[in-house]
Amino acid sequence: MKKLIVASVALAAFVAAPAFAADDMAGMNMSTPASKASSTSALSDAEVKKVDPATGMITLKHGALENVGMPPMTMAYKAKDASMVKQVHEGDKVKIRVENLNGTPTIVKLEKPS
Repeated sequence: MKKLIVASVALAAFVAAPAFAADDMAGMNMSTPASKASSTSALSDAEVKKVDPATGMITLKHGALENVGMPPMTMAYKAKDASMVKQVHEGDKVKIRVENLNGTPTIVKLEKPS
């Protein structure tokens, strides 16, 4: 009999748990995941290591890119616009925003601080 009571209480707690979880999240805005934040969000510091106009790639040494889950590293990225490749040179300090576009990490915003 004790086993039946314990099993009943455990089952009741398990069934009721989703109702409590749903109430806890009632005030949260779940419409846009953090990984899909707009390109106007925070920019990361980076240093231009190489520019390849032929391929439209810019090699950057950068800090963590939180929005795409990348740790600090040096890596070549596709520039979304050809104008980005033309405005930077090796050694430039820049601020960047990288996003995954069609599965490819791409520089979507690039600024040269004054």
